[in-house]
Amino acid sequence: MVKLLFIFVVLLLIPFSLGAYEVNSLVDLIEENALESMAPELKIFSVLTLLSLIPAMLIAMTAFTRIVIVLSLLRQALGLQQTPPNSVILTLSLFLTFFTMYPAYEKIEQEALVPYLEGKVKLGEAITNASIPLRHFMINQTREKDLAMIIELAHSERPKVVEDVKMVHLIPAFLLSELKTAFKIAFVIFLPFLLIDLVVASILMSLGMIMVPPITIAMPIKIMIFVLIDGWSLVTQSLLSSFI
Repeated sequence: MVKLLFIFVVLLLIPFSLGAYEVNSLVDLIEENALESMAPELKIFSVLTLLSLIPAMLIAMTAFTRIVIVLSLLRQALGLQQTPPNSVILTLSLFLTFFTMYPAYEKIEQEALVPYLEGKVKLGEAITNASIPLRHFMINQTREKDLAMIIELAHSERPKVVEDVKMVHLIPAFLLSELKTAFKIAFVIFLPFLLIDLVVASILMSLGMIMVPPITIAMPIKIMIFVLIDGWSLVTQSLLSSFI
């Protein structure tokens, strides 16, 4: 539980860092216990506000975006509207994200969480150490073209080394790269199902059954083929291997 809370704090505070290894003054406020002088109502409001930002950081800095988009488009390719339901898609995406990000989380635990709990490092240094595995993951999944575009739009100087890339530039570039990769994977998934729709529509047309909606025939066929080839396992394997 402590590990998850620490990771959430990392996800929340890292984007506020303007430099590669700088820590925002928000961390200094926490370390100096400046929040103790706040009224209880204001403390609750501040905590709830910070917690509301955690889902956004989870989407912006992990593998969640690519996974949930591919699974959602897979459902549409099968011709299913609400099956599996959104709750199942989101839950599966969340656990696949934890599985994908586990090596980074493990490094965060070893290099940041354990030293912080043992009192060897302060919170600011722990956040800095924890940001390194996440930055490494994000940079590996970010296309150079997207990062260069964001830096150009920001009218910022091009970084000479990877460590100089600012999080304010890396996060949107990472999201753009994730969106493109997700749609690439979804396009490949859509092709065989589109072929089935075309074949079924052509057969019905040749038989003169123009009043029969092709989807009523094509959807059971697509589901049957998808189950026979163990489609969920294949899609999951392809998704996870795309992060390697």
